[in-house]
Amino acid sequence: MLSEENYFSKDNNFKYCGSSQIKSFMQCESKALAELKGEWIEEPSKALLEGSYLDAALSGTLNEFKENHPELFKKDGTLKAEFLQAEVALERIKKDEMFMKYVNGDNQKIMTGQIAGIPIKIKIDSYHKDKALVDFKYIADFKYQYNPITNQRENFVTRWGYDFQATIYQKIVEQNTGKRLPFFIAAVTKEKQPDLALLSIPDEVIDIKLSELEQILPHIQQLKEGKVEPTRCEHCDYCKATKKLTKIIDYRDLDLV
Repeated sequence: MLSEENYFSKDNNFKYCGSSQIKSFMQCESKALAELKGEWIEEPSKALLEGSYLDAALSGTLNEFKENHPELFKKDGTLKAEFLQAEVALERIKKDEMFMKYVNGDNQKIMTGQIAGIPIKIKIDSYHKDKALVDFKYIADFKYQYNPITNQRENFVTRWGYDFQATIYQKIVEQNTGKRLPFFIAAVTKEKQPDLALLSIPDEVIDIKLSELEQILPHIQQLKEGKVEPTRCEHCDYCKATKKLTKIIDYRDLDLV
């Protein structure tokens, strides 16, 4: 049985694919596989830690989170600026009745299932039984962002693959409950004056992403089982750290590397 304690264990990460793991493989197969094997440890980003801070606050585990993360504090024992700003965002959230209604479901609900025959695990930020699935996001702002992979400006949902996450969650919950529940993102920004939004991801988008996932997942499983060799993106920190020079390039082609 998966639990909060063993959800991210090495064995369970190999046994199951999760939303973050799938997106990691889509970004760089070599890095994702190295992380699974323990050959590469990605330092938690500030953004991830800030988001986890608010997740803990909303799920009622903030005191425990603070105890486990001394890096939140300055030498004098006070919170660092970015977490003080997270407190500002938290206070803004608490003032909005509709937002709080959506994020106050069954927090961090764990379920398992399969997509394309591949074992999948999910942990839902706010599960409203028979009604809705809600994922909480703490983001910079609602402006469109440049995606170097697609060479396009995209909204944050598409940019960070949250449409794939919605698809995975909805499908696994449907397998467990027999009901196709709507998926929502409850987002708050890191701006000095935090902005709020509740966003839906329509079923027609989820249907498209499900077809894509059914094509992607068998390949990811083959990578995990060592049946195919991973490709390198040559842009992430892992690829930079393990890069081996094999040729000299014309400086005018540097942006093509």
